[in-house]
Amino acid sequence: MAKRRRVVGSSSEAESNGYEPARTKRVQRKPRTAKTAKPKLTKRTAAADNASDDDGTNIATADQRPHAVTLHEIAEPEAIRVALLAWYDQVHTTRGMPWRKPYNPDFGPEERAQRAYEVWVSEIMLQQTQVATVIPYYNKWMKKFPTIRDLAASDIETVNGLWKGLGYYSRAARLLSGAQKVVKDLRGRLPDNAKDMEAKIPGIGRYSAGAICSIAYNQCVPVLDGNVHRLLSRVLALHAPPKVKQTLDILWNAATAMVEGTHRPGDINQAMIELGSTVCKVREPACETCPIRPWCQAYAVSRGSTKADEVPDIEELCALCEPLPVPEGNPGLVNAFPMKADRKKAREELDIVNVIEWRSSINDDGRWFLLVRRPETGLLAGLHEFPTKPDVPADISAAETAQIPQALLSSLLKKPPLPLKPRKSNTKTPAEDPLRIVQIKSAGDVLHVFSHIRKTYRVQWVVLEGGAKCPELLPFCVPSESGVAKVPRGRTKKPKQQDVDSDSDAVQITEKLEARWLPLTEVAKANIGTGVLKVWNKANELWQSV
Repeated sequence: MAKRRRVVGSSSEAESNGYEPARTKRVQRKPRTAKTAKPKLTKRTAAADNASDDDGTNIATADQRPHAVTLHEIAEPEAIRVALLAWYDQVHTTRGMPWRKPYNPDFGPEERAQRAYEVWVSEIMLQQTQVATVIPYYNKWMKKFPTIRDLAASDIETVNGLWKGLGYYSRAARLLSGAQKVVKDLRGRLPDNAKDMEAKIPGIGRYSAGAICSIAYNQCVPVLDGNVHRLLSRVLALHAPPKVKQTLDILWNAATAMVEGTHRPGDINQAMIELGSTVCKVREPACETCPIRPWCQAYAVSRGSTKADEVPDIEELCALCEPLPVPEGNPGLVNAFPMKADRKKAREELDIVNVIEWRSSINDDGRWFLLVRRPETGLLAGLHEFPTKPDVPADISAAETAQIPQALLSSLLKKPPLPLKPRKSNTKTPAEDPLRIVQIKSAGDVLHVFSHIRKTYRVQWVVLEGGAKCPELLPFCVPSESGVAKVPRGRTKKPKQQDVDSDSDAVQITEKLEARWLPLTEVAKANIGTGVLKVWNKANELWQSV
């Protein structure tokens, strides 16, 4: 097989930890001989004998595709850029993204920092979320928090309220904490370079830093999200484990080559993302309309246009790529790039969720429900949920499940209720009687899938009676008359003097509530996640059936 045309060029020496061309590495060590190279190929081939691809094709008939390492380098970045930008200039407004604006070289530092804030918000929202879903959330967010100082002055309750329904709530918490750090430590401006952006702002990694700084500050730094990963894997015909360091180094190096020394790095990065999202899609890529098809090695492989008699020298052979699932020349072969990652099976967990209701003894319409706020870090950070016993054994008995509400309420109420004692039908507990659990009824199971966990919420309805007012919660929270909990005496913690920035824009941090009673009509409006809303709907189904 002849050496293929090089598609990727020079590597970055500034910001990137990218892949260095293999030829440079080889002069620093003893050359490999054919004797040492063959076992690698033999081992990989032997391992493939019993394997199958995702479509059930036996990989024993796969194309071993010996090729030079230079196949995975961008050799003509300028030609690709020209074609890419010509296409992008025609389509960049098609999907109506309000955050997508042309770079303005006349902007001063304050205006560029404002653009950085806008891009930052959009990039965080777009993580794991489709553009059409993000647009209304972005518009609502920017109306509420037009500047980073407005966001920094807010709190997790307000932020989560705006984020409700968007999922992956830890992103909202990171935006808030990042904004507060920027106002407190950086005088209200996001850093103007990717290195400082990644180092100083919580929740910003290499991709986000590259996107923000290339778009808002015109810095020549690369991006590598899922769309660009797929696009460049196909351009380079890179069929290697997608998450290993060597693969990522090659792709970051290629992304760097695409923006290095250009006048429009932000547009190039956005163009690659747009092309990957709309043309070079996971399934059924529109190769015939792709502006960079002439440089796409995956397309060439799928058309069988790369075979020749000459085989690369053993010292130039790529040792990273795995065999292709089918021989070259198969029209559907483009879909084989990038190589599919082994999916880690999501762990199974069972939670006992208690929809705890207190009924007034003097008001027939007084149905109140207890919500608990989750910690501000971790899964579903800062959101409210029903009191829950997480990750219980799958074989937990009904008797053990019925004991859980008593234990949970003992940690939430000043005066825990008396144990379960079912009341007689059509009778009401007198207001002067002590608080007691009068009913525990199973509502069934709800399945909710996170990216790494399959949660089964086992829902039970717990009814409390006794007393004329909502049972008093522990000192850190109290219910208001309207059902919206308030911090006792309106306490607010002011930052210590040494933490106050000299520009007098320090952020006040309001003490957060841990639990609250809400009336029936307010529960669905609270800052609850999708899974908790499923639980609430499950409880409503139970009530309609009794």
